[in-house]
Amino acid sequence: MSSYPTFDTLPIGTEWRAGTAGKTRESTDPWSGDVLVEIPQAGEDDLNQAYDAAQQAQRDWAAQPPMERANVMREAAEVMGRRKDEITDWLIHETGGTVAKAELEWSLVRSVMWEAASMPHHVEGRIMPSDIPGKESRVYREPVGVVAVISPWNFPMQLSNRSVAPALAVGNAVVLKPAGDTPVTGGLLLARIFEEAGLPPGLLSVVVGSGSDIGDAIVAHDVPRVVSFTGSSPVGKGIAEKAALKHLALELGGNGPLVVLDDADLELAASAAVFGSFFHQGQICMIANRIIVDAAVHDEFLQLFLDKVKALEVGDPSKPETHLGPVINSSQLETIQDKVRRARESGAEVLTGGEPFGPAGLALPPHVLAGGNDVATAQEEVFGPVITVIRASGEDEALRIANDTEYGLSSAVFSRDVDRAVRFARRVDAGMTHVNDSPVNDDANTAFGGEKASGIGRFGGQWAIDEFTTDHWVSVQHQPRQYAI
Repeated sequence: MSSYPTFDTLPIGTEWRAGTAGKTRESTDPWSGDVLVEIPQAGEDDLNQAYDAAQQAQRDWAAQPPMERANVMREAAEVMGRRKDEITDWLIHETGGTVAKAELEWSLVRSVMWEAASMPHHVEGRIMPSDIPGKESRVYREPVGVVAVISPWNFPMQLSNRSVAPALAVGNAVVLKPAGDTPVTGGLLLARIFEEAGLPPGLLSVVVGSGSDIGDAIVAHDVPRVVSFTGSSPVGKGIAEKAALKHLALELGGNGPLVVLDDADLELAASAAVFGSFFHQGQICMIANRIIVDAAVHDEFLQLFLDKVKALEVGDPSKPETHLGPVINSSQLETIQDKVRRARESGAEVLTGGEPFGPAGLALPPHVLAGGNDVATAQEEVFGPVITVIRASGEDEALRIANDTEYGLSSAVFSRDVDRAVRFARRVDAGMTHVNDSPVNDDANTAFGGEKASGIGRFGGQWAIDEFTTDHWVSVQHQPRQYAI
């Protein structure tokens, strides 16, 4: 297998070329600090060309038989298999993710490709009854046209592809803006994979550029009918203001509660809590941000949890034995440390932690805090290797604390009584709740999304088809109609 060409150009319209913004940005390895690639940035002219090409290519693509679009998705999954080592290497070095994280992200992306391959044949219309004699009402489900996708840096390939692949599969064109910290894994590598899979030119453009140059324009532009964004709640609210009448699919911030009831299997809960709190350094939207434990089992659970956390290896993410690598950049590190500092000032106790280290100084040891739901690390989304453990006086208080947040993305509850846990789960104000499992779950065929400030819309399976298609009512009058005038 040969490696892809160096990622120093952008797929804009029908060609790979340099962006024309007149500036460049480096993509760096957050563990070593090494420069991986330097990319000439896209400007508004590039964005306009990408949208123009998308409009021109989309109608022919939508007119293809479903099998043609399905075959591209299947071949993209095959490309993922052939190029696994190259893809996981990029994921480790550009995101700072561990080997386990890179393997998981690769498998998630490939699963989305396979799921997307089924979608062209699952776009369903309807025949509706009419009270008008001789009238047939058909409702066709059509692609929206052009979709704008804006993706984050934490799971960049997966969180780009979960919108890109379904949108393309049901007949749309896509203009993708990946995060500045992860331009290769968030966009350019994905574009090469689809290109190799036979996707016609013009259907997928990747515009790597600063928010000040194209951030507003990609949303406000007249061409896209749907804007799919994954990122913070404040940015998502800004996108909603700029998008006007466009349809929005937004997956925003989270503050996931992991609740341990008094009859939980504590060993199981502690193991799941370690994974659900610290996988990928806690830089996951659906990560546990708070662990809420019934007072009857709080002390026993906390000791089990701390013992497991202290055994985690922090360091070079390319080593298989490493559990936690670096956070993405110095700005993110400062934000995490500030929240820990403010939590301590509010009375939280740091039970385990440490100072950042490593060649780039971005490897932060896991932090466990004990405190109330009002401290900064509990009230705010930390997005780092920090968890706050909160004591609750019974199930009702645990539920109240779990719901005492503006967010509502993922959550978890542990109990040996599954029916009790499900009753609890259904009262949690969240889009996703997992019983006796970590809050970090992602299946390509189900409804992924949040409530409240965690977003609108759902990703995955039939829900993705619904997000990227629209209803078109076409009526047929089969016999002459008697009109009132």
